[in-house]
Amino acid sequence: MTSVINDLLKLTENSVRVEGEKVTVTDAARLRKTIQRWVEVSVLETGPRQGWARFLTRAAALELGVLPASIHELYMARGRGEVPFTFTVPAINLRVLSFDAARAVFRQAKKMDAAAFIFEIARSEIGYSAQRPPEYSTNILAAAIAEGYRGPLFIQGDHFQVSAKRYAADSEAELGALKDLTREAIAAGFFNIDVDTSTLVDISKPSVPEQQKLNVELSAMFSAFIRALEPNGVTISIGGEIGEVGGKNSTEEELRAYLDGYLAALASRAPGAPGLSKISIQTGTSHGGVVLPDGTIAKVSVDFDTLRDLSRVARSAYGLAGTVQHGASTLPEDAFGKFMEYEATEVHLATNFMNMFYDRIPDSLRKEMYVWLDANSAAERK
Repeated sequence: MTSVINDLLKLTENSVRVEGEKVTVTDAARLRKTIQRWVEVSVLETGPRQGWARFLTRAAALELGVLPASIHELYMARGRGEVPFTFTVPAINLRVLSFDAARAVFRQAKKMDAAAFIFEIARSEIGYSAQRPPEYSTNILAAAIAEGYRGPLFIQGDHFQVSAKRYAADSEAELGALKDLTREAIAAGFFNIDVDTSTLVDISKPSVPEQQKLNVELSAMFSAFIRALEPNGVTISIGGEIGEVGGKNSTEEELRAYLDGYLAALASRAPGAPGLSKISIQTGTSHGGVVLPDGTIAKVSVDFDTLRDLSRVARSAYGLAGTVQHGASTLPEDAFGKFMEYEATEVHLATNFMNMFYDRIPDSLRKEMYVWLDANSAAERK
């Protein structure tokens, strides 16, 4: 194993020293220039070299003051009215070239002296982009090192979602798979997790509390599960969701039914445990946008009043930071300023980053991708 570590240290031109269990950065400037080599090992290799590259990256990040962190306390302060509503936290999903894209984010953050931003990846994205949590967090930590960023680093599990179809077929297997993913993510430094069991809302039930019942129970179950896995000194930021099913904007009645039920269920499962810090709602968008027959994205209208009104209820009645807007990156640019104006706590941005990538890759690669899609995923064509 010593030879593996020595080989990795040589890749970064011995800018890092390992003595026993202690990792020391001896030349931060040189490490910034060479850290990409560890990223390449992490992404492209398997076995001990991959594992050690990831460990050394995280250890070096900690040594340099790049700290995987939870945004829970900031959000709770917002819920108490102790911080102004003059900002909305962007949560950025990176599906490809994560290291390079994250570097661009850090460069801009340093120019703005910003720290309240999140890198995230959804359960579905982990699958189709082949980025397990340890790989994703390594990419983000290495990008922070490369750009000389210092401070808290918020990495989030977005839409850690229960599949309604798989749950119906085998509920224990589906819940077990999500628990395994959650455990893996926390170990990788994901200290922010959006639990999404809203896929199981049953709108055929006669009352809103009945519709939300399974969503409530499983949200509380996963929250208790997460709290039991927290590292010492960390309160993981947990988000809940009410707006996945039904295709309509969320209402105050739904918000209250979900949160009242959730708090009671969590108190029963884990007395005294902290609850949610935020809640995702439906306001008119869809994830990835609505694709028209010509391949363009349909213009959508966001109900900003709902975003603001439900944020205020979440804060005043439940002490949460407020509401979260999903599926926002396909909105027109002039809409983004409204998220802060209408007191959104967090806004999730994913699709447009992929569009930027597709717009810039060589035509030959794009054609190769289309050929693969035609051969392997024709049934998913919209």
